[in-house]
Amino acid sequence: MGRRGTGDAVRDPAVGPVTPASVRVPGGSIALSTASVFPEPTAAGFELAAALGYDGVEVMVGIDETSQDLTAVRRERDASGVPVVAVHAPCLLITQRVWGTDPAGKLERSAEMALELGADTVVVHPPFRWQRDYARGFGDTVTDLAARTGLAVAVENMFPWRARGRRVQAYAPGWDPVEQDYAQVTLDVSHAATAGVDAVSMARALGPRLAHVHMADGSGSARDEHLVPGRGSQPCATLCEWLADNHFAGHVVVEVSTRRVADRAQREADLAAALAFTRLYLAARPPRRDDAASRTVGDA
Repeated sequence: MGRRGTGDAVRDPAVGPVTPASVRVPGGSIALSTASVFPEPTAAGFELAAALGYDGVEVMVGIDETSQDLTAVRRERDASGVPVVAVHAPCLLITQRVWGTDPAGKLERSAEMALELGADTVVVHPPFRWQRDYARGFGDTVTDLAARTGLAVAVENMFPWRARGRRVQAYAPGWDPVEQDYAQVTLDVSHAATAGVDAVSMARALGPRLAHVHMADGSGSARDEHLVPGRGSQPCATLCEWLADNHFAGHVVVEVSTRRVADRAQREADLAAALAFTRLYLAARPPRRDDAASRTVGDA
């Protein structure tokens, strides 16, 4: 069969002829979080992102020494040819001593790394409840850092912890950014699943504050699963379509767990599947005849 020319129309029975000009492709990139290759090192994240065709990388600053070293990350970026689009500050329990013990200082250093690497986004978790001083001024810290640097400092949605059938509030002022006044937010779909929240509903509630997306899936388990999108119960396809329909221009970052795969080949297959799923559903649906001429995030 001959290859269809770029100017040829295709037909969708629901909407009639569709030409390439009528298909709106969102401007945001699809990046790979280096957390997705754990327990392989940060370098493997750049390697696989380049091999599979991701548009960028989000560096998770973690226990891998390369992720903590600006010079080493820059070397991996340059060798792979894959840009760094975001830096994830070290906020996990296992990274409590990475870059010292001052959480505000870690956030500042993450912003410095982002600026040096040409990234435009820093991802940060809300404080743990026991980080009282940091939590007390967290909102102001985030606002000030964004204003001084021009970066999107996007606070991530988390989830209640569960212990013996009870929900435990581990974050201050809370795990749900919808209830806070952060100017920029990261929506993590796996965290939404663990919290028992519909990711599309959260995206709509955030509206123009939605600046960054961690694409994954979850079944609603108490564990933060970070499944390949489409393998859990979250409406991942609908979320991608909503982002496209609303001209989302931030970064969509695949952040899935491959820590239990058998080998590198399976890790590569899972990351390829996650990219294919996200690209497929981020390609905006052809406009229905009754669609408004234009919409932006927050209008849906």
